[in-house]
Amino acid sequence: MQTTKTLKARKRIALIAHDHKKAELIEWATYNKTVLSRHELYATGTTGKLIEEALDVSVRKLLSGPLGGDQQIGALVAEGALDVIIFFWDPMEALPHDPDIKALLRLGVVWNIPVACNRASADFLLTSPLMHQDYEVILPDYSQYMQRKI
Repeated sequence: MQTTKTLKARKRIALIAHDHKKAELIEWATYNKTVLSRHELYATGTTGKLIEEALDVSVRKLLSGPLGGDQQIGALVAEGALDVIIFFWDPMEALPHDPDIKALLRLGVVWNIPVACNRASADFLLTSPLMHQDYEVILPDYSQYMQRKI
């Protein structure tokens, strides 16, 4: 039996960017201001402040990524409180919080939510007709994992 969850037309979007990608994310968000302003925005630390200033919209700001913000976003995903992750990450720079980043991206896959990791995938995601309507996400069945004997 499949379980589903409805992602409402007004999505809860997490916006995250590494330091070397912040300018690119802000430029992208500014270009997409009209669309993004229709949704509920969440972001880690500095990225949230920059987006809020650039777009003049409210952003729920969490901690900076290295201080736990990536994990806070991951917790919101696991709780079903976020619908989309847009994360402009820097593949050319190893960061001290790389395990947190991998965990966050893993949770996006675990809970079957859309994840964009660069400008092209963010463009495709944001312009999809599914982004602007209710969408039924099929949740993976983890019952056997949850009921395993330890």
